[in-house]
Amino acid sequence: MTQTGERRRPAEPGRRPRSERPDRSKRIPRAERARRAKDRRGRRSVQDRRRPARPTRNKEMRRRWVALLSVLTVAALVYLLWFSSMLGVQQVDVVGASSVPADQIRGTAAVPDQKPMLRLDADEIRDRVAQMPGIATVDVSRSWPHTLEITVTERAAIAFFDSGPGGDGVHLVDGAGVVFKTVKERPAGLPELKLPSVSADDPVTRAVTGVLGVIPQQLLKQVTTATAKTPGSVEFALADGKTVRWGTSADTERKAKVLAALLTREGKVFDVSAPDLPTVS
Repeated sequence: MTQTGERRRPAEPGRRPRSERPDRSKRIPRAERARRAKDRRGRRSVQDRRRPARPTRNKEMRRRWVALLSVLTVAALVYLLWFSSMLGVQQVDVVGASSVPADQIRGTAAVPDQKPMLRLDADEIRDRVAQMPGIATVDVSRSWPHTLEITVTERAAIAFFDSGPGGDGVHLVDGAGVVFKTVKERPAGLPELKLPSVSADDPVTRAVTGVLGVIPQQLLKQVTTATAKTPGSVEFALADGKTVRWGTSADTERKAKVLAALLTREGKVFDVSAPDLPTVS
């Protein structure tokens, strides 16, 4: 019994005496306990998210089958495009040829029949055709699934020269000075080149053919012969016996206008090499 006379209640079995119980005033507040519990749950959820999910056996098998099918598909495409004749050449079209026979171009191109389109060397085919004398430019393209297209630009004769007695005939020359064809007779309507030598590597030849390639067509029809001693001294004779000293290929339009006015005058030699100071003699 206590001093106040109260009887102390005996402690229940398994229950700590009151004196040994923790002070409730020192306990963590409920709000703080809830916050800490929430933080612990959050940390666990983050860790759980970081853990890679273990695929099931069915998912793993599906992945393996997809990978295998992808490899087989790629291999089939490579075989189909690179090795199989299913997408091989079956036709060679020639575009732009008129004076040069298309069959001759095909023969020079030497495109292997049924060869896969992707394995064709277009540059090599182009270079072979470009070596043909009558061809100026070549373009080779694929037209799927089975056609190779060869587009050519033929050389156009702008003049000719005659090799003379004992020579090998009459030779046609284009605007770049390239001798590309031999004919038996002199072509009508083309001027004759009167030069010591005619070659695409000769600066004088290139100068003369360059002038003939830029003068007005109406004037070109009147030219019978063209000659020069240097690249800057091009001159030509007209069908009416007049001689035109043209000079270089510069100021073509200006020279053509001045010459058209000068030809209305009397004279034999019309010099427009300096179009601002033309002369007639």
